[in-house]
Amino acid sequence: MSLSENARGALVMAFAMAAFTFNDALVKSVTSELSIAQIIAVRGVMTTTLVYFIARHLRASISLKTLSHPLVLLRGFCELGATLAYFTALARLEFATAASIMQSLPLVVTLGAALIFREPVGWRRWSAIGVGLVGVLLILRPGAEGFSADAVYPLIALCFTACRDLTTRRISAEIPTISITFFTSFANTLLGIILIVPMGGWQPVSAGTFSVLVLTSLLVFAGYQTVIMAMRTGEVSFVTPFRYTSLIWALAIGILFFGEEPSGSMLAGAAIVIGSGLYTFAREKKRKQQVATAADVAPPGSTQTRETGR
Repeated sequence: MSLSENARGALVMAFAMAAFTFNDALVKSVTSELSIAQIIAVRGVMTTTLVYFIARHLRASISLKTLSHPLVLLRGFCELGATLAYFTALARLEFATAASIMQSLPLVVTLGAALIFREPVGWRRWSAIGVGLVGVLLILRPGAEGFSADAVYPLIALCFTACRDLTTRRISAEIPTISITFFTSFANTLLGIILIVPMGGWQPVSAGTFSVLVLTSLLVFAGYQTVIMAMRTGEVSFVTPFRYTSLIWALAIGILFFGEEPSGSMLAGAAIVIGSGLYTFAREKKRKQQVATAADVAPPGSTQTRETGR
């Protein structure tokens, strides 16, 4: 019995999240041996080389004109900030904690779209965003004895990542995705190289560590490609919530490989964040259905199709 397109899309999305989460775990595992800058630089060289040859194979344009587009540059800057902040978070915080905070990304993107692009967001989704941010506070526990100032790093990564995603929405479809990926990877590599000396200098890379970094490059590339496959296979509204499977992987990896013991408040906060995100997805789907229905029944020239954003 063959799987439906939605089921296949969900499985592929779950695989993509596993690839990203295992990549993060491998990065965390080598932060005790190498500086964040060196990890970014070495992995960046591998990823950039891989993307370059794929771009050449696809005959995609990688011109200075394309790469100097203001939005492409802004996206690259946001990616740099997100990578540096999140890798620092992985080095200094529990794995599951950093991953849990990043689960609020869809809520922050919705918030940014409303504030920056004036996209309609009704009171229900505003409420979901507020509840989700309360979940983030539960994860962080500000004022609690176990609170660490290092918790600011995943928050910085969250803001930069949301800015990156919002910028991506505005980039012309005429610019090939692979070209944007190449520029982002190349910029990350340069950042890593520039910061190697200020962050402690070059450290010898053992064969084992080098193998780990090679694997991280492959996992990142596999994750990006399978996310695209998932979104093209099933309905976006059905497939997207399966992004949250990354938290299951993060909790399992944190417990089994890093010996972490998630607190009750962290688990409760993560559940609230995920619940708020799923509710936001559901409301967005319903809103689009209402707009489509109104467009079908409204007479030509009427204003009944105006979005309410509820």
